[in-house]
Amino acid sequence: MRIFRIVVMLAFVAGCSSTPSFSAPAAPASPAAPSSAAPPTRGPATVDVPVIRYPVEGGGAFDFAQAGGPVVGSRGTLLTYRVGVERGITGVDAATFGDAVELIYADPRSWPGTGNWRLRRAGTGERFDYTIYLATPATRDVLCGNGYDRYTSCRNGNTVVVNVARWVRGIPGYGADLTAYRQYVVNHETGHRLGRGHELCPGPGRPAPVMQQQTLGLHGCVANPWPIVDGRSYAGRSGQYNDPTPEESP
Repeated sequence: MRIFRIVVMLAFVAGCSSTPSFSAPAAPASPAAPSSAAPPTRGPATVDVPVIRYPVEGGGAFDFAQAGGPVVGSRGTLLTYRVGVERGITGVDAATFGDAVELIYADPRSWPGTGNWRLRRAGTGERFDYTIYLATPATRDVLCGNGYDRYTSCRNGNTVVVNVARWVRGIPGYGADLTAYRQYVVNHETGHRLGRGHELCPGPGRPAPVMQQQTLGLHGCVANPWPIVDGRSYAGRSGQYNDPTPEESP
């Protein structure tokens, strides 16, 4: 059931925070067959995918995933993390969001694949090194402590914040699907917690380093959500662009 929940979670589509809607297409009904014909092949079962809805300003209270997880990675420093979802966000709970984060970390192209880190989700009552929050845009500003923004995600000390607006909508013109953007935002903000700073695009048409601020612009690079590309650690020169922060569209 946990694997099924992860697959369903990653199938979320971006929607408007005010009136998003989604319904999975119904499988076509099989036509009646004569008694001498072979039984018709059944179509795939339909699955109702929850729609994520959220207020712009949440109350700042969080629910945390209760179950811990396995260690992801075989070598390197072990860090534990907990996962919280702000109350008022519907369509995704802490367990489902935690499963999605764990699945991203488990990909061999994520940070544990570098051999420098092992990551494990902490359960209730266990110690943890950092927290990943899925937060409303206004609470994002409180947790990040860097002024009015409401658009980007961030890392602040041992706090990693994923803005639910980006989790639901991604960004315009990213050049990859919402799943890839979610992988990027988790890996990018986690990278800051692991001590990595911002990086620059290494050249037109090349993959963007995961530590490039891809949310604000690709600068000729191609969207890339992973710190490992073609089986090797991948990075650009240290630095960041002076890109403005967009205002959230209605």
